[in-house]
Amino acid sequence: MLQHYRMFAAYNAWANAMVYDAATDLSDDERKRDLGAFFRSLHATLNHVLYADRVWMTRFEGGDTGPVKLDTILHDDFAALREDRVREDRKIITFLDGMDEARIGGTFSYQRGNPPESHTDRFQTTLAHFFNHQTHHRGQAHAMLTMLGQPSLAIDLIYFLRSENGRPFA
Repeated sequence: MLQHYRMFAAYNAWANAMVYDAATDLSDDERKRDLGAFFRSLHATLNHVLYADRVWMTRFEGGDTGPVKLDTILHDDFAALREDRVREDRKIITFLDGMDEARIGGTFSYQRGNPPESHTDRFQTTLAHFFNHQTHHRGQAHAMLTMLGQPSLAIDLIYFLRSENGRPFA
């Protein structure tokens, strides 16, 4: 399973880079336009994914997230958001590179909610949620990019596996 999740961490970074590359060609007004998505705009959706990744990474590492506000805008500036996304993707890869099979097969505990409630979850299933959450919102971002006139991106996992970045996992 560890190799499986390492593949998803690498895929996540690869797909995020493609989405951010396409978003770079848009104006700030276009990225922030309300397109009716759950988090309204492409910019807010990309902020949400980064924020949620940080919340989960904090939990995975045994930290306290405090109150969680899922529509938090971490960066109003797109360049800063992109730089932070790249750093977070590296952190995710490093985190999984440091895990072993025993840990990934185990559990972890964290607090969530207001008032906080204790939860204990299996690492494997929560990592599945973590990467599925990213893929879900990246699909929304992809739809918004095409709505804004950008070409459709080939960001399915199979394209990653066929790429130079994905070959070690194929």
